[in-house]
Amino acid sequence: MWTCPICNREFTAINQVHSCRERNLSDFLQGKSAHTVELFDHLINEYLQMAPIKVYPTKSMIALGLRTNFAYVTQLGKNFIDVVFPFKEIYADNLCFTKIKTVPGTNDHNHYFRMYFKEDINEEVRGYMRKALEG
Repeated sequence: MWTCPICNREFTAINQVHSCRERNLSDFLQGKSAHTVELFDHLINEYLQMAPIKVYPTKSMIALGLRTNFAYVTQLGKNFIDVVFPFKEIYADNLCFTKIKTVPGTNDHNHYFRMYFKEDINEEVRGYMRKALEG
């Protein structure tokens, strides 16, 4: 493991390229509705009940990680948040993902979840959240 001396984020690769100087979490939350911020906080709190996750603002999204990143908040809308869960297989039989797209040239499949209400994180979603966390 390598720890960035600037942001103290741990990486599996030495001198891992990342964007620790580019954005802060407050940059993403600034100007967002109270509802959207509550949804984001709820997602993070749900994950914190599962593991001591870290939140990493990047240049264009917010990564959630442990040893590696396992989910990404890609959009904070007016009344929703979009979360992407990357998996090695396609989970087509679900009620929670709005789309599933294969990353070109890989065996990775991004599963897109749009959250409008705190109650959208139900047992089905928690199951996929755990699956993403466990890698």
